[in-house]
Amino acid sequence: MGEWLPLPDVARLLDVSITKVHSLLDERALAALRVGERRIRSVPAEFIQDGQVVDSLKGTIVVLSDAGYSDEDLIVWLFTPDESLRGRPIDALREGRKTEIRRRAQTLAW
Repeated sequence: MGEWLPLPDVARLLDVSITKVHSLLDERALAALRVGERRIRSVPAEFIQDGQVVDSLKGTIVVLSDAGYSDEDLIVWLFTPDESLRGRPIDALREGRKTEIRRRAQTLAW
């Protein structure tokens, strides 16, 4: 899956308070899991790009959540290679190809 960032590191990278990071999680702009031996709540590093949350991530998380995906399920989906995408959904989002990813995410609800 790659590198995981504990919430304080996310706050530092985004130059916001830890309270704001918790708000981003509550708003579904980010998703986090408890990882590592100490089970620290962390965010995949690839959710952050150029000091900001990947632009189209929030809407995609909302669509996947509405389809019944847990945070773990949606993170796995975002990081699972898809030959028809020439990569992973997270890569497509980071490249600005949100329409294609949202369309695929919406079909998961049906």
